Amino acid sequence: MICRLFAVTIGNDLVSKRLVAAIFLDESLVDKIYTELALQLFEVEKMLREMNHWSHIEPLSDVLASTQPFAVDTLEFVEWLQFIFLPRMHLLVEAAAPLPENCSIAPMAEEYFRDSSHQAVMLIKLLESIDALLSH
Repeated sequence: MICRLFAVTIGNDLVSKRLVAAIFLDESLVDKIYTELALQLFEVEKMLREMNHWSHIEPLSDVLASTQPFAVDTLEFVEWLQFIFLPRMHLLVEAAAPLPENCSIAPMAEEYFRDSSHQAVMLIKLLESIDALLSH
């Protein structure tokens, strides 16, 4: 494994990006994209928690097995982020596996959060950043 990533939590809250750490076995082998993506993924989790869109109850496996984009037939968008997108992306980052070449999550977030709060706008901007990073 090239790098191991972890986030520090206090209670139920993910602590801000400055406490997210990456331990590199050989820094010269780590692609900057993986590091930036890992930090952005932790920020998504932090924002979902701050917006009270974080669940401590994982959906049943058949719900997670949806073949629809964003699992629209079984999950809310924020559940898809938490239970499908974030875990899969963290696995890819930790394994330094090939990343998706195209990503368009922000438009779905815009639809889901339309007419919403400042925090939702910030989450959308963060997802736009992830889209841009992965669509290099």
